[in-house]
Amino acid sequence: MKINRTIRHQVENRMVPGKVVVLLGPRQVGKTTLLKEVLAKESAPFLFVSGEDRAVQTWLGSQSIETLRQNIGKHQLLVVDEAQHVPNIGLNLKLLIDHLPHLRILATGSSSFDLSNQTGEPLVGRKWEFELYPIAQLELAATEAPFQTEELLSQRLIYGSYPEIITTVGLSDKRELLNGIVNGYLYKDLLMFEEIRKSKKIVEILSLLAFQIGSLVSVHELSQATGMNTRTMEKYLDLLEKVFVIKRLGGYSRNLRKEISKGSKYYFWDNGIRNAIINNFNELNLRNDVGALWENYLIIERLKKQGYTKLFSNNYFWRTYDQKEVDFVEERDGRLYGFEFKWTSKSSLKPPSLWLETYPEATFEVIHPANYLSFIAGL
Repeated sequence: MKINRTIRHQVENRMVPGKVVVLLGPRQVGKTTLLKEVLAKESAPFLFVSGEDRAVQTWLGSQSIETLRQNIGKHQLLVVDEAQHVPNIGLNLKLLIDHLPHLRILATGSSSFDLSNQTGEPLVGRKWEFELYPIAQLELAATEAPFQTEELLSQRLIYGSYPEIITTVGLSDKRELLNGIVNGYLYKDLLMFEEIRKSKKIVEILSLLAFQIGSLVSVHELSQATGMNTRTMEKYLDLLEKVFVIKRLGGYSRNLRKEISKGSKYYFWDNGIRNAIINNFNELNLRNDVGALWENYLIIERLKKQGYTKLFSNNYFWRTYDQKEVDFVEERDGRLYGFEFKWTSKSSLKPPSLWLETYPEATFEVIHPANYLSFIAGL
């Protein structure tokens, strides 16, 4: 099954001389496949290299204009896959733009690598940045009939939406693939950072977060549970975000005493990865975490939709100290939009009275299996 990625045309349109197009996203979500699709339509001579190749790291990280020029040759397009492995990649890309004005550049990375590389000379006004995620329901809508989407919903809550998982039929094969992604790829980029020395701690942190989806997460409690200091824990959480394993959501508040503003919730970019970390692939009727899976799935799918459709929004949760809450809050165009997620259809659920009193202009909607597609795919 061929799945057309929503941002492909956006990437193609931004590939012009004097600009770097940066494509970020977790490993195994199809960045290399997307590159090949883009290059299949390319008529100009191009150079495709991997940042994991040591020879490429040497010349592309040389900071020598002449070395860069000789290796680029007459190519009009440079494509660098896994660019975060190249030393001083940001500075070298800047040199290429400055001295080879005809050259177009497309670079991918499986972590939010810093294109400025601490040179104090970031590519301001010189790059377009895109993020590619596990397959979005927005992308599947073009090839799936509604009854197929309904039938496959439980699988997506359990096994997630990585491309190979979507196209693999057998459930045992899906489990094996997910375990392979977790054990073979998930921690690879993390261990590149000098701050990360204890891979077992990463597993502990992610396991703890996996059981706290939808709940406020205390960095102090995580630190105590893992035997790490708070500063180190915050660094690990930040790096886990940069390599697209987890996503942090902060609390919305206008500094009212009853509102929680300092806590955070953490979600996994893919339900299947979350379930593989805790080794739980049980069917939904055998689980006690269906609500958490549903909330994680909806928030991540909504974030994918926001990114792909340019729905610019600040995202939060809302909660008071007496446990009144709204699961997901979007702040955009000067308005607040509140959403509550329920696995069972409860469309008549009323918003917290304090929410309406504090933000009378805000909306409130319950998202459940009967209406969720419009929320995540615009159907």
